Amino acid sequence: MLENIVNYFTNAGIEIYLLLLILIVLEAILSADNAIALAAIAKSIRDPEKQKQALNIGLIGAYILRVALIFAATWVVKYWQFELLGAIYLLWLVGNYFFFSGGEEGDEHYGLVSKSLWQVIPTIAITDLAFSLDSVTSAVAVTQDTWLIVAGGTIGIIILRFLAGLFIRWLQEYTYLEDAGFITVGFVGIRLLLKVWLPDTYIPEWITIVVVTVFFTWGFSKREAIESDSVE
Repeated sequence: MLENIVNYFTNAGIEIYLLLLILIVLEAILSADNAIALAAIAKSIRDPEKQKQALNIGLIGAYILRVALIFAATWVVKYWQFELLGAIYLLWLVGNYFFFSGGEEGDEHYGLVSKSLWQVIPTIAITDLAFSLDSVTSAVAVTQDTWLIVAGGTIGIIILRFLAGLFIRWLQEYTYLEDAGFITVGFVGIRLLLKVWLPDTYIPEWITIVVVTVFFTWGFSKREAIESDSVE
C-alpha cells in the first residue's frame, strides 16, 4: 500500500497537489469539533500520561477505520443507515456530555464521566469514524481519487492528533470551550441526520465553517488561569 502511494505521488501532476492542499485545508477546518470531542474523551482519564497514550493508540485505530471507510466510500454512501448510526452516535455523545455530567459534586460545569484507558481508546476510534462519515463524504465531493483521499486522511489524522493535544490543555484554560465544541458536535450530528431525512437538502461547507467559527469564538472568550499538565 505504501509503495502504491509513493508511486502515485511520484508520477502526479500539479493538479493532484492542488487537490491535496484543498483536502488538507478542508480536513483541518472540519477537524476542530472532532479534535475537541476527542480531547474531552481523553481528558476523562485523570492521568496526563495515559491521556497521551489513549490519543496515540485510539487514533491509530481511528486511522485504520478511516482508511477502510475511504475504500468503502462508494458502497457506504448507498446506505443511509450508516449516516443515521453516525448521527445517533454523535447526538448521544452530546446528550451524554450535557445531561450526564461527570463533574464533582457541586460543580455545575458539564463533563464526560471518568473512564479507564481501555474504555477511552475504542471510544476515540469510534468517535472519529462517526465524524469521518461527514468528512469523507466532503472529500469524495472534491475528488473521486481514492489514493488522494487516503493521503488527505493520513495528514488529517496527524493534524487531529496535534489539535487534540492542544485542546486538552485549552479545555482547562477556557471556560466555555468544551461546551462550544460539543455544540458543534451536535451540529455535525444534525447535519448527518438531515442527509438521511432530507437527502436532497445540502448544507454547504461554508455554513459549517461559519457555525464552527462562531461557537469557537465564544468558546475562547473567557480564560481561567489553571495550572495543569498538558498532552503534547
